[in-house]
Amino acid sequence: MATETSRPFSPGRLVIYTLLVLCAFYYLAPLYVMLTTSVKSLDEIRSGNLLDFPLHPSFSAWKKAWGAACTGVRCEGLAPYFWNSVKMAVPAVLISTLIGSINGYVLAHWKFKGSEIVFTALMVGCFIPFQVVILPMARLLGIAELANTTGGLIFVHIVYGVAFTTLFFRNYYISVPDELVKAARIDGAGFFRIYRSVILPLSVPIFMVCFIWQFTQIWNDFLFGVVFGGTDAQPVTVALNNLVNTSTGVTEYNVNMAAAIIAALPTLLIYLLAGKYFVRGLTAGAVKG
Repeated sequence: MATETSRPFSPGRLVIYTLLVLCAFYYLAPLYVMLTTSVKSLDEIRSGNLLDFPLHPSFSAWKKAWGAACTGVRCEGLAPYFWNSVKMAVPAVLISTLIGSINGYVLAHWKFKGSEIVFTALMVGCFIPFQVVILPMARLLGIAELANTTGGLIFVHIVYGVAFTTLFFRNYYISVPDELVKAARIDGAGFFRIYRSVILPLSVPIFMVCFIWQFTQIWNDFLFGVVFGGTDAQPVTVALNNLVNTSTGVTEYNVNMAAAIIAALPTLLIYLLAGKYFVRGLTAGAVKG
């Protein structure tokens, strides 16, 4: 009896794979254009077609895009702002994820009076637009003397991200059997001992989800960076905007494309290296028990 695996080139499967390949080409075409344009000279860009392969590849545009710093109103490179984003994103991701993990653990297995109200309030926080919190956050950062600093941006992203991480962890920890927690309590384990010995070993998938989610949101943020970041604390997204929109009389498409790829590389690499864990983490808590 023939099985599905014995007919790998059936008409239906061939149609599916053809559509998948076409979709892949469609979505990868902009990336191809960006990569090829970034290694072309301006003369080759003006005289050729966007899809043409570079005849004389050069990484001079990449060097100029990475650059050094900004002088006056002209941005000469992304390097210092790239590292600003690293210094901002890494601690904000780690702290907001850890707080969300503890919050989710409490809301899932240590119910208290009003816990559902707290959880509902946090869910509402997930849907508050960025623009709504700008004025109160600016006032708070001013009082705390964190305005226009990297520390201020870290604080902003932690506060805004805790609602999301708490939601993710709470929904995931609901799938952890209550019997495990109760058994640990009977054995005399306290709050943090249960968290460290029972909950954390089961949390790797959801930690990966939150790491990827938070890093992507924080790294790609522009609004908070341009509003709360001072001249020396602006993230790479703001510097990219300044670089592309600086008027010099000649639009350097190769430099702009190289700068856009540099700004996007960290999130692309994270998804390439840990994308499968992201999918597993999202589905791991879908069924309780």
